[in-house]
Amino acid sequence: MKRYIIIIAAIMTFTSCKKFLTTELTDAVQTNITYYKTPSDAFTALTGCYNGLDLIYNSDAIPAELEVFSDNSFGGTGAFDGYGWEMIDEFDKNVSPSDVSFHSSGWKSYYQAIYRCNVLLQNIDNVQWGDSMGLKKKYTAEAKFIRAYCYLDMVRLWENIPLITTPTSDNVPQADPETTFTQIMSDLRYASDSLPSDSYTSVPSGRVTKWAAESLLARAYLFYSGYYGKSTIGGETAATALAAVEDVIAHSGHSLVSDFNTLWPAASTAKNVPYAGEENPEVVFAIKYSSTDNWSGDATGNRWMVMEGIRSQSIYPYQAGWGACTVDPKLWNAYAPTDTRRFATILSVNDENLPYNKSSDCREYTGYFLKKYAMLCDQSGTSIVSNFQTGQYQDFFAIRYSDVLLMAAELGSPNAVSYYNQVHERADSSAAPATAVSKADILEERRLEFAGEGIRYWDLLRQGIDVAAATIAANTTVSNFSDGTANPPSASQLEANIKATGGFQQIPSDQITLSSGVLKQNPGW
Repeated sequence: MKRYIIIIAAIMTFTSCKKFLTTELTDAVQTNITYYKTPSDAFTALTGCYNGLDLIYNSDAIPAELEVFSDNSFGGTGAFDGYGWEMIDEFDKNVSPSDVSFHSSGWKSYYQAIYRCNVLLQNIDNVQWGDSMGLKKKYTAEAKFIRAYCYLDMVRLWENIPLITTPTSDNVPQADPETTFTQIMSDLRYASDSLPSDSYTSVPSGRVTKWAAESLLARAYLFYSGYYGKSTIGGETAATALAAVEDVIAHSGHSLVSDFNTLWPAASTAKNVPYAGEENPEVVFAIKYSSTDNWSGDATGNRWMVMEGIRSQSIYPYQAGWGACTVDPKLWNAYAPTDTRRFATILSVNDENLPYNKSSDCREYTGYFLKKYAMLCDQSGTSIVSNFQTGQYQDFFAIRYSDVLLMAAELGSPNAVSYYNQVHERADSSAAPATAVSKADILEERRLEFAGEGIRYWDLLRQGIDVAAATIAANTTVSNFSDGTANPPSASQLEANIKATGGFQQIPSDQITLSSGVLKQNPGW
Protein backbone atom coordinates (compact mmCIF):
# COMPACT_ATOMS: atom_id res chain seq x y z
CA MET A 1 0.00 0.00 0.00
CA LYS A 2 1.24 3.50 -0.79
CA ARG A 3 1.95 5.80 2.10
CA TYR A 4 0.90 9.43 2.25
CA ILE A 5 3.56 10.69 4.65
CA ILE A 6 7.08 11.14 3.39
CA ILE A 7 9.27 9.59 6.08
CA ILE A 8 12.94 10.47 6.32
CA ALA A 9 15.63 9.56 8.76
CA ALA A 10 15.60 11.32 12.08
CA ILE A 11 19.30 11.93 11.70
CA MET A 12 20.51 13.30 8.38
CA THR A 13 23.37 15.26 6.89
CA PHE A 14 22.68 18.97 7.23
CA THR A 15 24.31 22.29 7.79
CA SER A 16 22.87 23.27 11.10
CA CYS A 17 21.22 26.46 12.31
CA LYS A 18 23.31 29.25 13.69
CA LYS A 19 23.86 29.85 17.38
CA PHE A 20 23.50 26.62 19.38
CA LEU A 21 22.92 24.37 16.36
CA THR A 22 26.57 23.76 15.60
CA THR A 23 26.62 20.03 14.97
CA GLU A 24 27.42 19.05 11.39
CA LEU A 25 27.03 15.43 10.33
CA THR A 26 29.29 14.34 7.53
CA ASP A 27 28.47 10.64 7.34
CA ALA A 28 25.26 8.68 7.33
CA VAL A 29 24.53 7.27 10.77
CA GLN A 30 22.26 4.57 12.09
CA THR A 31 18.84 5.76 13.17
CA ASN A 32 17.66 2.65 14.95
CA ILE A 33 18.11 1.59 18.52
CA THR A 34 21.84 0.94 18.09
CA TYR A 35 22.55 4.60 17.38
CA TYR A 36 21.20 6.04 20.62
CA LYS A 37 24.00 5.33 23.08
CA THR A 38 25.34 8.60 24.47
CA PRO A 39 23.91 11.98 25.45
CA SER A 40 25.84 13.36 22.48
CA ASP A 41 23.88 11.03 20.17
CA ALA A 42 20.63 12.31 21.66
CA PHE A 43 21.73 15.92 21.23
CA THR A 44 22.51 15.29 17.57
CA ALA A 45 19.03 13.85 17.11
CA LEU A 46 17.53 16.84 18.90
CA THR A 47 19.44 19.13 16.56
CA GLY A 48 17.70 17.32 13.71
CA CYS A 49 14.35 18.11 15.31
CA TYR A 50 15.17 21.81 15.41
CA ASN A 51 16.38 21.64 11.82
CA GLY A 52 12.97 20.22 10.93
CA LEU A 53 11.43 23.54 11.99
CA ASP A 54 13.75 25.36 9.58
CA LEU A 55 12.57 23.31 6.67
CA ILE A 56 8.80 23.56 7.21
CA TYR A 57 8.26 27.21 6.31
CA ASN A 58 10.83 26.94 3.52
CA SER A 59 8.70 24.20 1.99
CA ASP A 60 5.46 26.15 2.39
CA ALA A 61 5.60 29.88 3.20
CA ILE A 62 3.07 29.55 6.02
CA PRO A 63 3.78 32.88 7.81
CA ALA A 64 3.19 34.76 4.56
CA GLU A 65 0.17 32.68 3.58
CA LEU A 66 -1.48 33.36 6.94
CA GLU A 67 -1.42 37.07 6.16
CA VAL A 68 -3.23 36.30 2.92
CA PHE A 69 -5.86 34.16 4.69
CA SER A 70 -6.57 37.11 6.99
CA ASP A 71 -7.86 40.61 6.35
CA ASN A 72 -4.33 42.04 6.22
CA SER A 73 -3.09 41.15 2.74
CA PHE A 74 -4.00 40.06 -0.76
CA GLY A 75 -2.30 37.18 -2.55
CA GLY A 76 -0.32 39.48 -4.80
CA THR A 77 2.70 37.88 -6.56
CA GLY A 78 3.56 38.54 -10.22
CA ALA A 79 1.17 39.67 -12.91
CA PHE A 80 1.95 36.56 -14.96
CA ASP A 81 2.19 34.04 -12.12
CA GLY A 82 -0.36 31.35 -11.41
CA TYR A 83 -3.34 32.10 -9.21
CA GLY A 84 -2.59 29.84 -6.26
CA TRP A 85 -2.17 32.72 -3.84
CA GLU A 86 -5.43 34.23 -5.03
CA MET A 87 -7.09 30.86 -4.50
CA ILE A 88 -6.10 30.76 -0.84
CA ASP A 89 -7.00 34.44 -0.42
CA GLU A 90 -10.54 33.84 -1.71
CA PHE A 91 -10.95 30.35 -0.19
CA ASP A 92 -12.04 29.11 -3.62
CA LYS A 93 -10.28 26.23 -5.39
CA ASN A 94 -12.03 27.17 -8.64
CA VAL A 95 -9.73 30.18 -8.92
CA SER A 96 -6.78 27.83 -9.56
CA PRO A 97 -8.09 24.29 -10.16
CA SER A 98 -4.61 22.90 -10.82
CA ASP A 99 -3.45 23.82 -7.31
CA VAL A 100 -5.19 20.90 -5.63
CA SER A 101 -1.96 20.01 -3.82
CA PHE A 102 -1.03 23.59 -2.90
CA HIS A 103 0.18 22.74 0.61
CA SER A 104 1.75 19.37 -0.16
CA SER A 105 5.35 20.37 0.54
CA GLY A 106 4.38 21.90 3.85
CA TRP A 107 2.30 18.87 4.86
CA LYS A 108 5.24 16.57 4.23
CA SER A 109 7.70 18.85 6.01
CA TYR A 110 5.54 19.02 9.13
CA TYR A 111 5.43 15.24 9.31
CA GLN A 112 9.16 15.06 8.61
CA ALA A 113 9.83 17.22 11.69
CA ILE A 114 7.30 15.26 13.75
CA TYR A 115 8.91 11.99 12.70
CA ARG A 116 12.29 13.17 13.91
CA CYS A 117 10.79 14.09 17.27
CA ASN A 118 9.00 10.74 17.51
CA VAL A 119 12.19 8.78 16.76
CA LEU A 120 14.11 10.65 19.45
CA LEU A 121 11.33 10.23 22.01
CA GLN A 122 10.99 6.52 21.23
CA ASN A 123 14.72 5.89 21.69
CA ILE A 124 15.64 8.29 24.46
CA ASP A 125 15.46 5.59 27.12
CA ASN A 126 18.15 3.64 25.25
CA VAL A 127 20.75 6.34 25.90
CA GLN A 128 23.26 5.70 28.69
CA TRP A 129 22.60 8.91 30.59
CA GLY A 130 24.71 8.18 33.65
CA ASP A 131 24.75 11.33 35.77
CA SER A 132 23.11 13.35 32.95
CA MET A 133 19.49 12.44 33.68
CA GLY A 134 18.67 16.14 33.76
CA LEU A 135 19.59 16.31 30.08
CA LYS A 136 17.25 13.43 29.32
CA LYS A 137 14.33 15.34 30.81
CA LYS A 138 15.34 18.53 29.03
CA TYR A 139 15.79 16.92 25.61
CA THR A 140 12.46 15.12 26.00
CA ALA A 141 10.76 18.42 26.82
CA GLU A 142 12.32 20.18 23.84
CA ALA A 143 11.30 17.43 21.42
CA LYS A 144 7.76 17.45 22.78
CA PHE A 145 7.57 21.23 22.36
CA ILE A 146 8.68 20.99 18.74
CA ARG A 147 6.14 18.24 18.08
CA ALA A 148 3.41 20.33 19.73
CA TYR A 149 4.43 23.40 17.71
CA CYS A 150 4.06 21.41 14.48
CA TYR A 151 0.73 19.87 15.44
CA LEU A 152 -0.67 23.22 16.56
CA ASP A 153 0.12 24.68 13.15
CA MET A 154 -1.35 21.67 11.37
CA VAL A 155 -4.57 21.35 13.35
CA ARG A 156 -5.28 25.04 12.82
CA LEU A 157 -4.50 24.81 9.12
CA TRP A 158 -6.33 21.57 8.32
CA GLU A 159 -8.24 20.62 11.49
CA ASN A 160 -8.54 16.91 10.59
CA ILE A 161 -5.02 15.47 10.51
CA PRO A 162 -3.41 12.13 11.34
CA LEU A 163 -2.05 12.22 14.90
CA ILE A 164 1.18 10.22 14.99
CA THR A 165 3.21 9.96 18.19
CA THR A 166 5.45 7.00 17.35
CA PRO A 167 7.52 6.40 14.20
CA THR A 168 5.37 4.64 11.62
CA SER A 169 4.76 4.46 7.91
CA ASP A 170 1.21 3.15 8.33
CA ASN A 171 -1.80 4.86 6.81
CA VAL A 172 -3.06 6.58 9.92
CA PRO A 173 -6.60 8.02 9.67
CA GLN A 174 -7.36 11.59 10.62
CA ALA A 175 -7.94 12.30 14.29
CA ASP A 176 -10.68 14.53 15.57
CA PRO A 177 -9.33 17.96 16.64
CA GLU A 178 -10.07 17.36 20.32
CA THR A 179 -7.73 14.38 20.34
CA THR A 180 -5.02 16.36 18.59
CA PHE A 181 -5.36 19.32 20.95
CA THR A 182 -5.27 16.97 23.94
CA GLN A 183 -1.91 15.66 22.71
CA ILE A 184 -0.66 19.20 22.10
CA MET A 185 -1.60 20.21 25.63
CA SER A 186 0.02 17.10 27.08
CA ASP A 187 3.29 17.82 25.28
CA LEU A 188 3.29 21.48 26.27
CA ARG A 189 2.41 20.74 29.89
CA TYR A 190 5.31 18.30 30.07
CA ALA A 191 7.66 20.88 28.55
CA SER A 192 6.35 23.64 30.83
CA ASP A 193 6.82 21.55 33.96
CA SER A 194 10.12 19.93 32.98
CA LEU A 195 12.25 22.77 31.62
CA PRO A 196 14.23 24.79 34.18
CA SER A 197 12.94 28.06 35.57
CA ASP A 198 16.06 29.92 34.52
CA SER A 199 16.14 33.39 33.01
CA TYR A 200 15.94 33.21 29.23
CA THR A 201 19.43 34.76 29.13
CA SER A 202 20.95 31.55 30.47
CA VAL A 203 19.64 29.46 27.57
CA PRO A 204 21.44 29.39 24.19
CA SER A 205 19.59 31.33 21.52
CA GLY A 206 17.08 29.21 19.65
CA ARG A 207 16.58 26.58 22.32
CA VAL A 208 13.12 25.93 23.73
CA THR A 209 12.63 27.34 27.22
CA LYS A 210 10.03 26.85 29.93
CA TRP A 211 8.78 30.31 28.97
CA ALA A 212 8.27 29.36 25.34
CA ALA A 213 6.35 26.24 26.37
CA GLU A 214 4.08 28.16 28.74
CA SER A 215 3.43 30.81 26.09
CA LEU A 216 2.56 28.26 23.43
CA LEU A 217 0.28 26.46 25.86
CA ALA A 218 -1.73 29.66 26.35
CA ARG A 219 -1.84 30.24 22.59
CA ALA A 220 -3.12 26.72 21.97
CA TYR A 221 -5.71 27.02 24.73
CA LEU A 222 -7.05 30.34 23.43
CA PHE A 223 -7.52 28.90 19.96
CA TYR A 224 -9.20 25.68 21.06
CA SER A 225 -11.50 27.28 23.61
CA GLY A 226 -12.41 30.07 21.22
CA TYR A 227 -13.06 28.08 18.05
CA TYR A 228 -14.70 25.07 19.68
CA GLY A 229 -16.40 26.87 22.56
CA LYS A 230 -15.08 24.52 25.24
CA SER A 231 -13.50 25.64 28.48
CA THR A 232 -11.25 22.64 29.12
CA ILE A 233 -8.88 20.69 26.92
CA GLY A 234 -6.35 18.12 28.08
CA GLY A 235 -6.76 19.24 31.66
CA GLU A 236 -5.96 22.86 30.78
CA THR A 237 -8.36 25.69 31.55
CA ALA A 238 -8.38 29.47 31.27
CA ALA A 239 -6.95 29.54 34.80
CA THR A 240 -4.01 27.26 33.98
CA ALA A 241 -3.33 29.11 30.73
CA LEU A 242 -3.33 32.42 32.59
CA ALA A 243 -1.04 31.01 35.26
CA ALA A 244 1.36 29.92 32.54
CA VAL A 245 1.73 33.36 30.96
CA GLU A 246 1.74 35.12 34.33
CA ASP A 247 4.72 32.89 35.18
CA VAL A 248 6.48 34.06 32.01
CA ILE A 249 5.83 37.70 32.93
CA ALA A 250 6.99 37.29 36.53
CA HIS A 251 10.02 35.05 36.18
CA SER A 252 11.39 34.74 32.62
CA GLY A 253 13.38 37.95 32.39
CA HIS A 254 11.73 38.80 29.07
CA SER A 255 10.70 42.38 28.40
CA LEU A 256 9.71 44.72 25.59
CA VAL A 257 12.35 46.60 23.63
CA SER A 258 11.78 50.34 23.83
CA ASP A 259 11.53 51.08 20.09
CA PHE A 260 9.28 48.83 17.99
CA ASN A 261 11.23 49.64 14.82
CA THR A 262 14.40 48.10 16.26
CA LEU A 263 12.79 44.65 16.28
CA TRP A 264 12.91 44.41 12.49
CA PRO A 265 15.98 44.68 10.20
CA ALA A 266 14.20 46.48 7.35
CA ALA A 267 12.49 49.03 9.58
CA SER A 268 15.60 49.71 11.65
CA THR A 269 17.66 50.16 8.47
CA ALA A 270 15.11 52.49 6.90
CA LYS A 271 14.87 54.48 10.14
CA ASN A 272 18.65 54.42 10.63
CA VAL A 273 18.29 53.10 14.18
CA PRO A 274 20.22 50.15 15.67
CA TYR A 275 18.68 46.72 15.13
CA ALA A 276 17.89 45.08 18.48
CA GLY A 277 19.22 41.76 17.21
CA GLU A 278 17.92 38.21 17.31
CA GLU A 279 18.66 37.69 21.00
CA ASN A 280 16.77 40.74 22.17
CA PRO A 281 14.69 40.38 25.38
CA GLU A 282 11.37 40.38 23.53
CA VAL A 283 12.00 37.11 21.66
CA VAL A 284 10.44 34.24 23.61
CA PHE A 285 10.91 31.70 20.82
CA ALA A 286 12.36 32.00 17.34
CA ILE A 287 12.92 29.64 14.45
CA LYS A 288 16.57 30.14 13.61
CA TYR A 289 17.90 30.71 10.11
CA SER A 290 21.41 31.15 8.74
CA SER A 291 22.70 32.25 5.36
CA THR A 292 23.23 29.11 3.30
CA ASP A 293 23.58 29.90 -0.38
CA ASN A 294 22.16 26.80 -2.01
CA TRP A 295 18.92 24.95 -2.80
CA SER A 296 19.81 21.68 -1.08
CA GLY A 297 17.36 20.06 1.28
CA ASP A 298 19.62 20.71 4.25
CA ALA A 299 20.00 24.46 3.69
CA THR A 300 18.92 26.69 6.55
CA GLY A 301 18.45 30.05 4.85
CA ASN A 302 15.07 31.75 5.28
CA ARG A 303 13.64 31.08 1.82
CA TRP A 304 10.05 32.14 2.47
CA MET A 305 11.04 35.79 2.87
CA VAL A 306 11.45 36.05 -0.90
CA MET A 307 7.67 35.83 -1.28
CA GLU A 308 7.17 39.17 0.51
CA GLY A 309 9.85 41.13 -1.32
CA ILE A 310 8.73 44.18 -3.30
CA ARG A 311 8.07 42.99 -6.84
CA SER A 312 10.77 43.27 -9.54
CA GLN A 313 12.63 46.36 -8.31
CA SER A 314 15.15 46.74 -5.51
CA ILE A 315 15.05 50.14 -3.85
CA TYR A 316 17.29 50.73 -0.86
CA PRO A 317 16.90 49.23 1.65
CA TYR A 318 14.30 46.86 0.17
CA GLN A 319 15.45 43.92 -1.95
CA ALA A 320 13.13 42.82 -4.75
CA GLY A 321 11.25 39.57 -4.41
CA TRP A 322 8.03 37.97 -5.60
CA GLY A 323 5.53 40.62 -4.46
CA ALA A 324 3.16 38.43 -2.44
CA CYS A 325 1.08 39.75 0.47
CA THR A 326 0.25 43.17 -0.94
CA VAL A 327 -1.28 44.99 2.01
CA ASP A 328 -4.90 46.08 2.08
CA PRO A 329 -5.11 49.89 2.44
CA LYS A 330 -7.62 49.35 5.24
CA LEU A 331 -4.83 47.91 7.39
CA TRP A 332 -2.63 50.96 6.75
CA ASN A 333 -5.53 53.20 7.71
CA ALA A 334 -6.20 51.21 10.89
CA TYR A 335 -3.01 52.61 12.40
CA ALA A 336 -2.86 56.07 13.92
CA PRO A 337 -0.22 58.19 12.12
CA THR A 338 1.65 58.38 15.45
CA ASP A 339 1.74 54.59 15.85
CA THR A 340 5.34 53.50 15.19
CA ARG A 341 4.13 50.05 14.22
CA ARG A 342 2.70 51.37 10.96
CA PHE A 343 6.13 52.22 9.55
CA ALA A 344 7.73 49.09 11.00
CA THR A 345 5.02 46.81 9.59
CA ILE A 346 4.09 48.25 6.19
CA LEU A 347 6.21 49.44 3.29
CA SER A 348 4.31 52.38 1.78
CA VAL A 349 5.62 53.33 -1.64
CA ASN A 350 4.15 56.83 -1.52
CA ASP A 351 4.82 57.67 2.12
CA GLU A 352 8.45 56.59 1.84
CA ASN A 353 8.83 58.39 -1.52
CA LEU A 354 10.13 55.27 -3.22
CA PRO A 355 10.71 55.58 -6.98
CA TYR A 356 8.89 52.33 -7.64
CA ASN A 357 8.02 51.87 -11.32
CA LYS A 358 7.20 48.17 -11.52
CA SER A 359 3.62 48.21 -10.24
CA SER A 360 2.43 46.65 -13.50
CA ASP A 361 4.56 43.60 -12.67
CA CYS A 362 2.71 43.07 -9.41
CA ARG A 363 -0.73 41.53 -9.22
CA GLU A 364 -3.22 43.13 -6.80
CA TYR A 365 -0.90 46.08 -6.34
CA THR A 366 -2.01 48.43 -3.59
CA GLY A 367 1.06 50.58 -3.01
CA TYR A 368 1.73 48.70 0.24
CA PHE A 369 3.91 45.67 1.00
CA LEU A 370 4.77 43.91 4.26
CA LYS A 371 8.01 45.05 5.88
CA LYS A 372 8.80 42.98 8.99
CA TYR A 373 10.27 40.18 6.91
CA ALA A 374 11.33 42.29 3.92
CA MET A 375 14.67 41.38 2.38
CA LEU A 376 17.45 43.95 2.29
CA CYS A 377 19.71 45.39 -0.37
CA ASP A 378 22.54 47.90 -0.18
CA GLN A 379 22.41 51.44 -1.54
CA SER A 380 23.39 50.22 -5.00
CA GLY A 381 20.39 47.89 -5.05
CA THR A 382 22.48 44.74 -4.57
CA SER A 383 21.21 42.06 -2.20
CA ILE A 384 23.08 41.94 1.11
CA VAL A 385 23.34 38.15 0.68
CA SER A 386 24.86 36.40 -2.32
CA ASN A 387 21.61 34.63 -3.23
CA PHE A 388 18.54 36.60 -2.26
CA GLN A 389 16.28 33.57 -2.69
CA THR A 390 18.14 31.12 -0.46
CA GLY A 391 20.53 33.12 1.67
CA GLN A 392 18.28 35.20 3.92
CA TYR A 393 19.16 34.74 7.57
CA GLN A 394 16.50 36.70 9.47
CA ASP A 395 14.98 34.59 12.24
CA PHE A 396 11.23 34.10 12.48
CA PHE A 397 10.05 35.45 15.82
CA ALA A 398 7.41 32.82 16.55
CA ILE A 399 6.54 34.16 20.02
CA ARG A 400 7.21 37.68 21.29
CA TYR A 401 6.81 38.99 24.80
CA SER A 402 4.12 41.45 23.71
CA ASP A 403 2.04 38.39 22.74
CA VAL A 404 2.48 37.04 26.26
CA LEU A 405 1.29 40.32 27.78
CA LEU A 406 -1.79 40.52 25.57
CA MET A 407 -2.68 36.86 26.09
CA ALA A 408 -2.52 37.39 29.84
CA ALA A 409 -4.75 40.44 29.51
CA GLU A 410 -7.26 38.51 27.42
CA LEU A 411 -7.27 35.58 29.83
CA GLY A 412 -8.43 37.89 32.62
CA SER A 413 -5.30 38.91 34.50
CA PRO A 414 -5.94 41.47 37.25
CA ASN A 415 -3.07 43.37 35.58
CA ALA A 416 -4.81 43.40 32.19
CA VAL A 417 -4.86 47.19 31.85
CA SER A 418 -1.18 47.47 32.73
CA TYR A 419 -0.21 44.73 30.27
CA TYR A 420 -2.26 46.34 27.51
CA ASN A 421 -0.78 49.77 28.18
CA GLN A 422 2.77 48.44 28.06
CA VAL A 423 2.19 47.27 24.50
CA HIS A 424 0.10 50.21 23.33
CA GLU A 425 2.23 52.97 24.83
CA ARG A 426 5.43 51.39 23.51
CA ALA A 427 3.93 51.67 20.04
CA ASP A 428 2.58 55.19 20.46
CA SER A 429 4.04 57.36 23.20
CA SER A 430 1.42 60.03 22.53
CA ALA A 431 -1.44 57.66 23.30
CA ALA A 432 -3.38 58.23 26.50
CA PRO A 433 -3.15 55.17 28.77
CA ALA A 434 -6.28 53.04 28.92
CA THR A 435 -8.16 52.86 32.20
CA ALA A 436 -10.12 49.76 31.17
CA VAL A 437 -9.79 47.26 28.33
CA SER A 438 -12.28 44.92 26.71
CA LYS A 439 -11.62 41.76 24.72
CA ALA A 440 -12.38 43.75 21.57
CA ASP A 441 -9.73 46.32 22.54
CA ILE A 442 -7.17 43.58 23.09
CA LEU A 443 -7.93 41.85 19.79
CA GLU A 444 -7.65 45.11 17.88
CA GLU A 445 -4.36 45.84 19.61
CA ARG A 446 -3.17 42.37 18.61
CA ARG A 447 -3.96 43.09 14.97
CA LEU A 448 -1.83 46.23 14.98
CA GLU A 449 0.95 44.62 17.02
CA PHE A 450 1.30 41.37 15.06
CA ALA A 451 0.36 42.27 11.47
CA GLY A 452 2.86 40.57 9.18
CA GLU A 453 3.70 37.85 11.73
CA GLY A 454 1.11 35.20 10.84
CA ILE A 455 -1.01 35.67 13.98
CA ARG A 456 -4.00 37.74 12.87
CA TYR A 457 -5.76 34.90 11.06
CA TRP A 458 -5.65 32.62 14.09
CA ASP A 459 -6.96 35.47 16.24
CA LEU A 460 -9.90 35.86 13.86
CA LEU A 461 -10.64 32.17 13.52
CA ARG A 462 -10.64 31.55 17.26
CA GLN A 463 -13.53 34.02 17.57
CA GLY A 464 -15.64 31.54 15.61
CA ILE A 465 -16.10 31.04 11.89
CA ASP A 466 -18.99 33.49 11.61
CA VAL A 467 -17.01 36.32 13.19
CA ALA A 468 -13.89 35.47 11.24
CA ALA A 469 -15.65 35.33 7.89
CA ALA A 470 -17.63 38.51 8.48
CA THR A 471 -14.57 40.43 9.70
CA ILE A 472 -12.37 39.39 6.79
CA ALA A 473 -15.12 40.28 4.32
CA ALA A 474 -15.71 43.68 5.93
CA ASN A 475 -12.00 44.55 6.10
CA THR A 476 -11.11 43.43 2.57
CA THR A 477 -11.15 45.93 -0.29
CA VAL A 478 -12.64 43.41 -2.69
CA SER A 479 -12.22 45.77 -5.65
CA ASN A 480 -8.50 44.89 -5.50
CA PHE A 481 -9.12 41.20 -6.21
CA SER A 482 -7.55 40.07 -9.47
CA ASP A 483 -7.93 36.33 -9.83
CA GLY A 484 -8.06 35.76 -13.58
CA THR A 485 -11.83 35.40 -13.62
CA ALA A 486 -14.39 37.78 -15.02
CA ASN A 487 -16.13 38.12 -11.67
CA PRO A 488 -13.93 38.15 -8.55
CA PRO A 489 -15.94 37.58 -5.38
CA SER A 490 -17.96 40.24 -3.67
CA ALA A 491 -17.61 40.73 0.07
CA SER A 492 -20.65 38.55 0.66
CA GLN A 493 -19.29 35.78 -1.58
CA LEU A 494 -15.91 35.91 0.18
CA GLU A 495 -17.69 35.56 3.51
CA ALA A 496 -19.66 32.57 2.19
CA ASN A 497 -16.49 30.92 0.87
CA ILE A 498 -14.76 31.17 4.23
CA LYS A 499 -17.77 29.81 6.06
CA ALA A 500 -18.01 26.88 3.66
CA THR A 501 -14.48 25.78 4.55
CA GLY A 502 -14.85 26.36 8.28
CA GLY A 503 -11.76 28.51 7.89
CA PHE A 504 -9.54 25.50 7.20
CA GLN A 505 -7.36 24.74 4.19
CA GLN A 506 -7.62 21.96 1.64
CA ILE A 507 -5.90 18.67 2.39
CA PRO A 508 -3.32 18.24 -0.40
CA SER A 509 -4.89 16.08 -3.09
CA ASP A 510 -1.72 14.11 -3.71
CA GLN A 511 -1.68 13.06 -0.06
CA ILE A 512 -5.29 11.87 -0.32
CA THR A 513 -4.33 9.83 -3.38
CA LEU A 514 -1.26 8.33 -1.71
CA SER A 515 -3.38 7.36 1.30
CA SER A 516 -5.67 5.30 -0.96
CA GLY A 517 -8.55 7.42 0.27
CA VAL A 518 -7.86 7.05 4.00
CA LEU A 519 -7.52 10.83 4.15
CA LYS A 520 -10.76 12.74 3.53
CA GLN A 521 -10.93 16.23 2.04
CA ASN A 522 -12.09 19.14 4.18
CA PRO A 523 -15.50 20.70 3.46
CA GLY A 524 -15.58 23.53 0.95
CA TRP A 525 -12.62 22.32 -1.06
